[in-house]
Amino acid sequence: MRNKIPCSAERLSLLDPPMIQGVVDRNAFHLGNQYLSENRVRIVEADEAQISSAVIGNSGLYEQTIRLKDGHLVSKCSCSLPEEPMCRHCIAVLLEYHRWVQPRAKKFKPSPPATPETPHANSSMLSSVSADYRLSEVLGFIEWLQPAMKALEKGQTLPDASGLSGDLAAWTQIIRNLDERRRESEEIHLTLESEQRDREAYVQRMTQQLQASMTEVKTAQTQLQQLQQEVASYQDMFTKVAEIASEVGGYDSQIKTIAGELISKGTQLDKLATSFREVAAALKTITKSSPAP
Repeated sequence: MRNKIPCSAERLSLLDPPMIQGVVDRNAFHLGNQYLSENRVRIVEADEAQISSAVIGNSGLYEQTIRLKDGHLVSKCSCSLPEEPMCRHCIAVLLEYHRWVQPRAKKFKPSPPATPETPHANSSMLSSVSADYRLSEVLGFIEWLQPAMKALEKGQTLPDASGLSGDLAAWTQIIRNLDERRRESEEIHLTLESEQRDREAYVQRMTQQLQASMTEVKTAQTQLQQLQQEVASYQDMFTKVAEIASEVGGYDSQIKTIAGELISKGTQLDKLATSFREVAAALKTITKSSPAP
């Protein structure tokens, strides 16, 4: 999701929380502030013109790019939320950046020049004492830097620098901040690698399931072809049976006709037999009544 907001600020550090809250959605600002309080924001790289970051959202890790360009604040996030004019993840990043730059601004704020109140000889003496003091700080910083470099190489915690003061203490704090950012970047990188491995494993499982489904589909297609062939053979058998049934029906009509004819002829034969019996009876009667010669 990409959004573009008119902005008159010359630096991103000038965007404080009230200014951000005044131009974004109220609910989105509330959720962005909640993400900030839950330490979900990781600034990968940042300056006064552009921020690259990552935010752990409710559904995964999202990446953001926020920059000032041609009088506009352009924000881009890998999420698909419809929040306008800026999503909750970009709001959380701006709030984190504002919190991140405040201590740095205080540490590197130039101190006003001191007004000389002593004679020229005394100020020369003070300059010499100040130079000696800074040299001792530098030596202390070098002594701290050597074990610090070894700790950085081994990924261990940086040694204590409570004995340093002034600008050198600020330098050690900068190194600590950079080391923290490096660790956070490594954690984000490990998280991304883990998510990538999970996604690759998920894709592999889906690919296996797809291949299994394709095999099942091919098997089902083969079975369907066999069933179609069987259905076609059954249809041929039914057609032949229907033809035989039709022929049987024709024979049944002929048999009924022949049977009717036989019945009719049988009746005639019965009548003829009756006539023959009557004639025989008459002949017997005549024969009995005739005198013997």
